[in-house]
Parts: sequence; structure tokens; C-alpha cells
Amino acid sequence: MTTIPAPARLTAAEGRFTFTDATPLTADPALARAAAWLRESLTPPTGLPLPEGPGGVEIRLAEGLGPEEYRLTATAQSVLIEATAPAGAFYGAQTLRQLLDPAAFRAGRTGDRAWSVPAVTISDTPRYGWRGCLIDVARHFLPKNDLLRYVDLLAAHKLNVLHLHLTDDQGWRLEIRKYPKLTEVGAWRRESPLGAKRHRLFDGRPHGGFYSQDDIREIVSYAAERFVTVVPEIDLPGHTQAAIAAYPELGNLDTPLEVRTEWGVGENVLNVADETIAFFTDILDEVLELFPGEYVCVGGDEAPKTQWNESVPAKERIRELDLRDAYELQTWLMRHFTDYLLARGRKPFGWDELLEGGLPPGVTVGAWRGDRCATLAARAGHDVVVSPFAETYLDFRQAEGDQEPVPIGSVTTLSAVHAFDPVPGGLTEDERGRILGAQAALWTEHIDSPRLLDYMAFPRLAAFAEAVWSGGRDFEDFLARLAVHEKRLDALGVEYRPAAGPHPWQQRPDAPGHPRTRAEIDDMLAAWTANLRF
Repeated sequence: MTTIPAPARLTAAEGRFTFTDATPLTADPALARAAAWLRESLTPPTGLPLPEGPGGVEIRLAEGLGPEEYRLTATAQSVLIEATAPAGAFYGAQTLRQLLDPAAFRAGRTGDRAWSVPAVTISDTPRYGWRGCLIDVARHFLPKNDLLRYVDLLAAHKLNVLHLHLTDDQGWRLEIRKYPKLTEVGAWRRESPLGAKRHRLFDGRPHGGFYSQDDIREIVSYAAERFVTVVPEIDLPGHTQAAIAAYPELGNLDTPLEVRTEWGVGENVLNVADETIAFFTDILDEVLELFPGEYVCVGGDEAPKTQWNESVPAKERIRELDLRDAYELQTWLMRHFTDYLLARGRKPFGWDELLEGGLPPGVTVGAWRGDRCATLAARAGHDVVVSPFAETYLDFRQAEGDQEPVPIGSVTTLSAVHAFDPVPGGLTEDERGRILGAQAALWTEHIDSPRLLDYMAFPRLAAFAEAVWSGGRDFEDFLARLAVHEKRLDALGVEYRPAAGPHPWQQRPDAPGHPRTRAEIDDMLAAWTANLRF
């Protein structure tokens, strides 16, 4: 029996349960969503109607299990999934599909076959409540149908958070009714870099796109049906050049800007005028209408202080508020937005650069610059989602050699992702409880198509899913199960990276990269965090 993520406790027995045209599928009313999803997923590839009725496959309410926990018992006579909450029932249904032939992951029938599952008992629960994946749709836009497909892929791997990076210097991807130029102007750039920025190559091709508010409602609803929460990110005060291009009064310069056509950290940041704060408060009003989940990310990362240090209004604001410097000015600005979210019953999420000027109260920290930031945030009493640059950024190359498409960063191998542990060493029990979980990241500066997104994500995202669901297991055992799981990915049409290296059509000789060693990455992280005050 093979599953990815691997179940926590598994006991095999003799025999198999075989589905027939008359096999019924029933569920307790409280768990009916899982049964509906299972029927919708299995009927097209199997041709089995799975009608309602007693016996066969049953999803039953049980007391005493966690919200995402389930028990699955398959005998030669029946299949029983037990759960206390709908999410647990859904994950049990996902595991049942994994127990079937990989053809069960197709969208239609491919021929006649017997559909059966082995006799087995599985007791399964995740290690972490936050099992996420960030997809950057700002640098390269991911069309709605491709994004919906990724929701299904996350759910198939029992990941439950989709962090959408919706805004950046290179594009604004969310319709805001009050400020239409954000998408009329900010959603389009005239060209993009071709490969790493050091090569100064550009493709000369306009790029853009955005999600209408109805698109977002559809995405959020679709994800919720699969127990995936969508966390929106509206990045500020940095990574805002697309917004400033649309509304120049938001910036610090007198000269107009275009939507940025280069990668990397840009100098252009928001000004700190009351009107700018009101502008982004209006944006968040509409964001809260669209995204009902608890968490909203307001960024806070990679905001250079050069313009504020030279801006007369910014320096006056620092004096007026009796702040020490521009770092504390950023904390003051961010506190407006985090207080706004807290007052509306939401939980603000911000990147770990917020440590530099003092964390606003109530912020959940996205720790991307290593264990030090995760440790400092947890010790300061903040919840933490761990997403370390060198271990979980899946835009980093997967192997040595120039055959990898647009090789950047250090090598992040499949085995390294599988061995990832979100909890830094040296934390107390209370501090460990502050680690909500982890998320992988697919930053898309160099991922310009859904095909390349597949290549960079898989199979590493499957290894990450196992790390945050059931923890570090034997890598050779994982590889044995992965051989079967790749057949599921084939059935789903996922263009993953083969173990032997990329297919010829997966290479990008036209887009040279900028590979680094792990030592270079570690030196960068040390320099970035040298000014932390905790």
C-alpha cells in the first residue's frame, strides 16, 4: 500500500475490497462534503455511479478525533472512514483514492479494469495545522483555471493553505473596484527579464493579467470545498511599484514610474502620507470582502529605507512620532494595518523583516530567513509559519549543472525537502507550540508557465507534504512510494522533474541563471539578519 503523504499508523491485512457498479457510498450528514467530493472524483475515471445506500463505502461520524484526523478501515467486505470533523473525512477520502489504481486520478475512463483497495487499517493525523504553499502570481500571472488545478494538487497532497502573492513591483493581480487603475495600469508590464537579472537580457514581450473579484470568489469557494484556505498577500510598503505606477501620488518621487520590468528588490516604496494609508485601508476593505479566511498577509519584507531616509515628509513623520529611525517608521506604518485587521477579527501575517523595527502585536510571522528569525519571533510570543529560504523555496534549482531550467539559488534536492523539520532547535515547549507549521514557496520570477511551475514544484512538493504531515521518514521508503505516486502525477498531467533530470523540453538554454553555493546563501542570510534587535 502506498500513500503520499505517508499515514501515521498503518496495519495491513489479507484480502481486497472490490468496487462494483452497485457499490454504495454513504456518509453521515455532517461529513457529506467528503462523500460528494469522492463521488465526483471517482465516478468519471471508474464509470462507477457509487449510489447512496447502506454497506459498501461509509463515511461515519466518530467522537474523539482531531479536526483533521481520520481512521480508514478496509476489509474484503467494506470500507469505513471515520472522522469527527469534515476535514478529517475529506483526508480519509483522499487516502481512499490513493489506495486505488493510479488511473483513479484521471478525468475520464481509459478502459475496463477491476477497482479494488487492499485490506488495511490506517489511523492518520497531521503534525502541523498549517501546511501551505505560496504561489507568486504577481511576477508571472497564473490563469484562473491553472490556479484551480493547483488547488486540487494541494488538496491531493493534504496541504491546506494556498498563500497567494497577489501584488508586487512587477504586477498587481487583484481587481479593486475603488481603484480601477491598479489593474488597468498595474497588471501589465512591457517586458520581463530573460533569465537572471545579472545577464541583462529581456524578452521584449508584454506580460500581464489579473483576477476579477468574481474570479477570486470562485477560487476561494473552490478551495474551501477542498479544505484549502486561501491567504491573500497585499505587499507593503515595499514591492509596490506596480501600484505607484498606477497612482503616482502613492510614491516618494516626483517622476512617474512604470510597472517594474526587472527582478530583485526595488527602491520604490510607499510614502507615509495619511492619504496613502487611507488608500491601502480601502484596498483591505475589499480584500476582506473577498477572502473570508482568518489570515491576511500584509508583507513587510524587503522594503529599502533609502527613499524614506531622503524624504522630508518621512523624516518629519519620524520626528513627530518620536521614532528612532526608518525601521521603526515601518513598524508604525505596519501597525496601522495589523491593528485594522485585528479590529475586524482577522489575523495579520507579515514577513520576518518586521522583527527589525519591533513586531506589531498580534502578527503571525512568516519566517523565511532561517531558524534565527523563527526562534526570535516565537520567543517574542508570536505565532510563526516557517518557510526558510534555503530549504523550502522551490524556485531554487534541484541539482547541479546547467541542464536545470534557469538555475538560481543553491541546490534544494528532493531528499533535503523530505528531511525538512519546521521546528528550530533550542525552543522551549511553549515556544515550540508557537510554530503553526510551514509552507513551501513557488516564487515565479523565473517560472513563466504552468509547465515550468509543475517542473519546479513536483515531486519536491510531495516530499514537503510528507514532511509537514507525518514528519521525517526513511527517504528510501519515500522513493519507493514515489515511484507509484509519479503514476498518479502522470494521470493528473503533472509535468514533474524526472529523477534522471529534465526532459529536453524542460530545459531553458535561452534563459541563463545565477547558481549559488549553500555557503553563499548562508552568508546572505547572515548579512540580512545582522541588525535584528531581539
